[in-house]
Amino acid sequence: MSEPGHTGHRDEPADRYRGGPPPAHDHPADRYRSEPAPAPDHPVAGADPGSGGFSESPWRRLPGRMLLVAPGTALLRLAPALVVLVLFGAGSGHRAQVWIAGAAVVLAVAAGVVRWRTTRYRITDERVELHSGLLNRQRRSVPRDRIRTVDLTTPLLHRMVGVSVVKVGSGQGGRDSGLDLDAVTTDEAERLRRELLARPGPAHGRAGADNGTPENETAENGTDGDARVPVGPSDPAEPGGERLDRIDWSSLRYAPLTVSSLAAIGALAGAGWNLLNETGLDPRSLPGADAVAGELSAAPVWATVLVAVGLLLLVMVAGSIVLFVERWWDYRLSREPDGTLRVRRGLLTKRSLSVSEQRLRGVTVSEPLLVRALGGGAQAGALTVGLAGEDKGSGGGALGPPVRRAHAHAVAATAARATGPVTDGPLRAHPARARTRRLVRAVGPALVPAAALGVLAWFDAAVWPVVVGVALVVLAVPLALDRYRALGHRLDERYLVARHGSLLRTTTALRRDGVIGWRVRQSLFQRRAGVLTLEATTAAGGGAVQVLDLNPADAVALMAAVTPDAVAPFRA
Repeated sequence: MSEPGHTGHRDEPADRYRGGPPPAHDHPADRYRSEPAPAPDHPVAGADPGSGGFSESPWRRLPGRMLLVAPGTALLRLAPALVVLVLFGAGSGHRAQVWIAGAAVVLAVAAGVVRWRTTRYRITDERVELHSGLLNRQRRSVPRDRIRTVDLTTPLLHRMVGVSVVKVGSGQGGRDSGLDLDAVTTDEAERLRRELLARPGPAHGRAGADNGTPENETAENGTDGDARVPVGPSDPAEPGGERLDRIDWSSLRYAPLTVSSLAAIGALAGAGWNLLNETGLDPRSLPGADAVAGELSAAPVWATVLVAVGLLLLVMVAGSIVLFVERWWDYRLSREPDGTLRVRRGLLTKRSLSVSEQRLRGVTVSEPLLVRALGGGAQAGALTVGLAGEDKGSGGGALGPPVRRAHAHAVAATAARATGPVTDGPLRAHPARARTRRLVRAVGPALVPAAALGVLAWFDAAVWPVVVGVALVVLAVPLALDRYRALGHRLDERYLVARHGSLLRTTTALRRDGVIGWRVRQSLFQRRAGVLTLEATTAAGGGAVQVLDLNPADAVALMAAVTPDAVAPFRA
């Protein structure tokens, strides 16, 4: 037990983070108080249907237009193989291959019919239920109060027949964390989105009852407040909605600088090469190919390499721009009258992601190296319950495309309903020992290939391996220093802000009431350096926000300032 005379001394480190109002709860147990038991999910024998003990919502089938979508989608996936079988199999006399292609079409249609006949769903006051399957029957049920996101996706084939895919996410993780309704009519999909994201009434319990969310979360998050940083006028497509952002085609300059676009170009190139191999086509047999090959063979090696690199860059830039346009065409970010944040985008495939604002725990701003260094851009994202980290890779958690850095910070602040910068502003620097760690971790691995290149230069009496090895070591130094400059954290009245990374610099602003615990990690090398990694665990995003290479005293003060009651027993 600590002595009374030492109480002020023990609490002193936390003063550096004070200055804001105390947490919303006087006692941590307040956030875990039990609620009235919900109504039973299934009908009870003898229960009165009108008493509220169960819902009489009827089971519904998917529309008949789904019979066109399911077989069509399957045939589109098999289209390359079917083309090869029909065109090249029939010409060579292999009739069996044509029969195989016909059988594949019949099976795709039959599978669509079976799926339509065996799929049904219903929405009650308590849950969303989906039954499907003939041989492998599946029964999925998601409680209404566990729904975190509703995503509407409309691929091109679905748009042609007027249907959409409704993806309901519960945020529980894993493959069975939600359910998909593929496909319902477009009007029905929009109605379901509004209904499933509607704020639960008193009969369903308070809105923030799960995941340790404070009861007054709505007020703290500003949902009913007047604080706004408007980016645009009200959205004419949504009566009463507020448009927060829309597409700015000057962002096209960031398209060739994003890794996701370059990776997609590589995937498309690989698929095209495989198709050429399957069909037996030789690019050298094209008209004029021999003349071009002769010119390149007669030219110097450096000229051939320069032409090849130029063509590759041209294809990558053009392809990345096409993918950017397809992905972010008609992009709009809006806040609907019920407080839901909605992102709409897409050219061929229309996408609409709706996130209940009550599930928002913070915002992020990501700055990839090329986007940051060459274009001064960044991308804002949402840190929300029910949207895991893996969903963000394809733009699922992004609030918009890469834009100017200042605009990305403004979008993040607007989504958080903040009156000032949230992810921008000065941060507390980390100790110099963190800089030493980054120099060692960057230069050390670079010395290994440099040494191997030096051995190669010794045996071959060449100069270029030495030049490459020295360049690797020299480039590692500014990369390490940039990683150190990115380190920082800040604690204000509402948010814990942490930043780290160089190849992908990420600034995360996590709401203080969204912190549900702490995790302290310290590797062997960190112990020798006298630093540690502090993780603020949360129910949103990847599950934790990291503060890397922090001084132990600062880590204790940070935890005590955010959750003083939870940390007090350990400090005593």
